[in-house]
Amino acid sequence: MKIEEQIISNYQLQYPLESIASLSDILFLDIETTGFLAASSTIYMIGTLTYEDNNWHLRQFFANQEEEEKQLLEAFFEFASGYSFIIHYNGNTFDLPFISNKSKKYELENVLEKMSGLDIFRRITPYKNLLKLQDCKLKSVEEFLGIHREDEYSGGELIKVYKEYTSSHDYDLLQKLLLHNSDDMKGMLDILPILSYFDLFNSSFRATKVSANYYNDINGIPKSELLIGLNFDNPLPVPISFMGCGCYFKAEGNSATLLVPIFEEELKYFYANYKEYYYLPLEDTALHSSIATYVDKEFRQKAKPENCYTRKYSKYLPQWDTSISPFFKREYHSKDFFFELTDEIKLDRELFSNYSKHVINHIAFQK
Repeated sequence: MKIEEQIISNYQLQYPLESIASLSDILFLDIETTGFLAASSTIYMIGTLTYEDNNWHLRQFFANQEEEEKQLLEAFFEFASGYSFIIHYNGNTFDLPFISNKSKKYELENVLEKMSGLDIFRRITPYKNLLKLQDCKLKSVEEFLGIHREDEYSGGELIKVYKEYTSSHDYDLLQKLLLHNSDDMKGMLDILPILSYFDLFNSSFRATKVSANYYNDINGIPKSELLIGLNFDNPLPVPISFMGCGCYFKAEGNSATLLVPIFEEELKYFYANYKEYYYLPLEDTALHSSIATYVDKEFRQKAKPENCYTRKYSKYLPQWDTSISPFFKREYHSKDFFFELTDEIKLDRELFSNYSKHVINHIAFQK
């Protein structure tokens, strides 16, 4: 068993990793195996990346023969015990269960079980379609980010290479094995900016500009839309845009623009406590019983949920829950909600910051 070490000097992170954990606590991890099932396969290499003395250090725990698997794990666990946060790529599905299986086989304490962690693969998988990724394999993400790697092999293809190496101990074969794992490890550092898309949908926006835009559509019909300028903390490595429900979103770097249609029409506000109201058919409106009692009985009737409303012609913005009140609807059973675009609301930057997040998450993941 051997440990290969390499210092990645002067590497500049393109993502604020400190927001997840202290750099000195983080252990990046990737394993190489002779198969996909732990019961019938061997771990022949464990690659790690740690931050020490202002540089990233790559360590590769390598088994010259399959029989050295226990020795490899012992050395790795001893080293890993000095860290508290683990980062990996699809490790929740493959690496961690594989290591857990082996630790039980050899009756070794699995120090990884005590660590907090982050699976980059799981964080970005929900955004695969938005990013137009064919899949979320590491190489696909690297291509999306414009990252080129020297290694041309897959982990599966290197199983045969390792088998040949255990027989010949050929130096060139060893370098192929080390290079693949090394590129995977360095690749995890390079792809960290992909986490900015997770942050985009799970952190706060800051509305910097709110203004109305008026135009004629393709049929010459006057339309209006609200333009919201936004800022957010972590810059996106690649611009994205998408649309839905009449809304349009485009983001680049640390800023974005959201366009939301303005509806100018008559909508209804439905009172929740309908039993305290009367409905006036001639006026097509509801009045509280304290006032409606002065209306002749022939012109009023007990209100029902469906007709306990008042009508108002105004300008409205759509919403897909009832977080902004008062909310309006076209009909009682309608699933479309609106709130009035008043002069007061136009000045509320906090409201539009929260509203923007609501709209963006809805149109991004609408079914």
